[in-house]
Amino acid sequence: MAQKDIDSEVLISFKDATINNGENDVLYDVNLEVRSGELIYITGKVGGGKTSLARTITAENSLDEGQGEVLGHNLRKIRSKEIPVLRKKMGIVFQDFQLLMDRDVRENLEFVLRSTGWKDGAAREERIGEVLRLVGMTSKAHKFPHQLSGGQKQRICIARALLNSPKLILADEPTANLDAENTQKVMQIISDINSGGTTVIIITHRTSLIKDYPGREFVCEDEKFCEKTREEEEQ
Repeated sequence: MAQKDIDSEVLISFKDATINNGENDVLYDVNLEVRSGELIYITGKVGGGKTSLARTITAENSLDEGQGEVLGHNLRKIRSKEIPVLRKKMGIVFQDFQLLMDRDVRENLEFVLRSTGWKDGAAREERIGEVLRLVGMTSKAHKFPHQLSGGQKQRICIARALLNSPKLILADEPTANLDAENTQKVMQIISDINSGGTTVIIITHRTSLIKDYPGREFVCEDEKFCEKTREEEEQ
């Protein structure tokens, strides 16, 4: 994990923010600063506000109270046409994969590149090859999603998130549907990505991951959001 550096770039900043789930407020007084190269865990029980915070970071949920800035975009002032620009700057790993079932792996990745402005076919093919190598899935380029295991699908999702070389990866419960062996494989890939300098935020209820892959932990609990200290982690 890349170490926190007070001189590194601030990618995400929330100050006294209230987070809503689209209908109701679920977290109050959220203060968070994420710098370049950090590994961040956001933990808590189901319904505690983890996913709502993630959706606020991606501007899927609006920020109506407090201050929030993500990758240079003010969440209180962001316009609809700016949201795709913001999301292009980050890679998102979904719990339920969200792969196109009627396209093979290569076509799934090419679809993203075409959608984000890659017009050169040779450049697209080269980038697809690069990200598949990073996640150890080069041999699966011709496979359709239904032909892949859960762990393989998640590795393809990570490859997809890396396509545009984002500064930030946001992974929502990336190991929730995986067995122990595939959890370790996916977490090692994520750890390697983070070690290369990419900031990673993991939304998870599996706090056991933090022991093997240490990072800063923030807990959503009882409508509050706070950082867990090292002393608390060791208890």
